[in-house]
Amino acid sequence: MKKSLFLYLFILAGLFNVFTYMYYSKALDFEQKKYTKTADFDKKLSDSLTNVISDANYFSLENNDFAKDYFEKYDIKTLMPKISEALLAYNDSPAGNIYTGQEKLGDQKFIINKLKILNHRWIVADYSDGTYWGNVFIKYFVNDDGSITFKTEDTFLFPKQEY
Repeated sequence: MKKSLFLYLFILAGLFNVFTYMYYSKALDFEQKKYTKTADFDKKLSDSLTNVISDANYFSLENNDFAKDYFEKYDIKTLMPKISEALLAYNDSPAGNIYTGQEKLGDQKFIINKLKILNHRWIVADYSDGTYWGNVFIKYFVNDDGSITFKTEDTFLFPKQEY
């Protein structure tokens, strides 16, 4: 009786080990497949986002080789902030930024909030006075002495939204 009990326990322990081994080997395969799928999805998502960013930056001074050649005697990385700061400095005027192309409509002045330097000649900017919002298309020139001049080409003021 004692012998058959040990035999049954030995067989039961062997079966338990076989089932445990099969479970953990399948679980490992499942986790590896899940990791591979997740990694593939992350790679596709990363590639997609890279393409979206590339498309969004298609019109930018940093990615335009012809515009870079135009500014061959300047460092683009230092020129871009200089242009932005020169344009945003006009926000300090009591009448507002003159390059928005708008006069004050109320108590607040129009100031440029955000801008994008498109190439060696054009800037597109967003402006507002807190109530009204608009976009402006600005032409800029970098003079030989390093000064920067601007000219408003076109401006658009959105109608006031009632919420």
